[in-house]
Amino acid sequence: MVYILLGTGFEPMEAVAPGDILRRGGVEVCYAGIGGKSVTGGHGITLIADCTVDEIREDQAEMVILPGGLGGVHSILACEPALDLVRRMYASGRFVAAICAAPTILAALGITDGRQATCYPGMEDQMGNASMVACDAIRDGTVITGRAAGAADCFGLLCLEALKGQQVAKRVADAIVYRA
Repeated sequence: MVYILLGTGFEPMEAVAPGDILRRGGVEVCYAGIGGKSVTGGHGITLIADCTVDEIREDQAEMVILPGGLGGVHSILACEPALDLVRRMYASGRFVAAICAAPTILAALGITDGRQATCYPGMEDQMGNASMVACDAIRDGTVITGRAAGAADCFGLLCLEALKGQQVAKRVADAIVYRA
């Protein structure tokens, strides 16, 4: 199970594209809302989450994804249960993934220290001791980071590859006519 956390102001492309790609690859995805199931993201787009953060079944979680969008990032940072989930997932060797402004959450928790990472251009100074790489998406062990909304497909495919392998990710990439 992959949980995608939705906080008010999340970036819709960074939440929907990776979730869709993962589902196309056979991964069970659950959107988890902060503060309720109806969550309005950037650009006035509202999604109905499958559950709330408080209802997450952590024992079933293989990965947690943090979409960007400054409002969404602030929502996650203000939600201790969400931060605790990310900490426990990382500490237990499960995947944590974040895109755009959200890798700064991982940096604030010390998760990206000493790891290669990427984030929204101009936010590198908020990435602590990460080794910053100028790319669309990168995986360093169990940590996956993505650059921005324009890299949401690449980021989603990298998350899928981490869970299901390169062959499944390639099949999905071919099916959606993805071009790097």
